[in-house]
Amino acid sequence: MIAKSIPSLLTVGNLFLGVIAIILVFNEKPDTAAMMVLIAMLLDGVDGRVARALNVQSEFGKELDSLSDVISFGVAPAFIMYVVAFQDLSPALAWIVTALFPICGALRLARFNVISSAPGYFIGLPIPAAGGVLATMALFKDDIYVSILLTSTVVLSLLMVSTIKYPNFKKVGIPKSAVWVVPIIIVVAVVLGLFFKNDLSKILFVPLLLYALYGLKKNVDRRLPKRNRKRKKRDEVVDDTVQSEKPA
Repeated sequence: MIAKSIPSLLTVGNLFLGVIAIILVFNEKPDTAAMMVLIAMLLDGVDGRVARALNVQSEFGKELDSLSDVISFGVAPAFIMYVVAFQDLSPALAWIVTALFPICGALRLARFNVISSAPGYFIGLPIPAAGGVLATMALFKDDIYVSILLTSTVVLSLLMVSTIKYPNFKKVGIPKSAVWVVPIIIVVAVVLGLFFKNDLSKILFVPLLLYALYGLKKNVDRRLPKRNRKRKKRDEVVDDTVQSEKPA
């Protein structure tokens, strides 16, 4: 019974940190709020693995995970960005863009729950990655134009509901014998996060952004050969037509 509850406790921890992040950002502590989102990402990354290691997966856990993700990686990062960068914008624009992010995140999760993804891939940018990018990007508000932050929020929202493929690392599991290490990793992450919240958040922004851009680049790389093949085929048809119209 206790083993069956462990993954759900990790998921609830993810949700708890998402709520704390929202409270922190409205108390003018965006750096700590961003770190809460990143630690929530860690919990989200291990809850499913622990469930598989202990063989206690359930539909309840799956639904709880999705609901928690909407708060921790949809609502919380959107509020962080809104409070940090969007409050001086037109209210209508700021509200729409802020709301767009968790809405697209919820749609992404709903699709994930009912449609099977390609083996080894996610369809659309996963909401934890999108939320991590948004929460940490907000910390660069003094170095990045608000227009870029606004555009990035919209782009991340659209990437979540896109059909772009992103690598899925969930197959990298945790052996049952190593489950006891998970609490230690979480404690270490919390300690490091609280002591180096600003610097660590900004450092982690880089790999998160690269992951978001990787899927975009791979999608472009896949589409270019198709477009070139279509263009080549079209040119061949035109050449054949010209040849057939030449007088004998």
